[in-house]
Amino acid sequence: MLESPHITFTTMLNLDERYHSYLDGSKKLRIDGEEERVKAYGYTDDGKSIDGYYVTTENYTLYYDMEGTFKRMETLEKVAV
Repeated sequence: MLESPHITFTTMLNLDERYHSYLDGSKKLRIDGEEERVKAYGYTDDGKSIDGYYVTTENYTLYYDMEGTFKRMETLEKVAV
């Protein structure tokens, strides 16, 4: 058996299981009373390991830790067309 003492295993959140049904727009997140369509989601890292995940909506990017606890929200800049 190959051992790697510097690698620790943790249970990964299945983001597809949690958010995939939001991508078609039929389900929405409610943020400050407004419904937001989910555009993307994925994992975040600290350069060494996965430390959380993000969910991007039409107007915001929400950041969570690996336990699903909300960390912060960033407003997306509107781009002129």
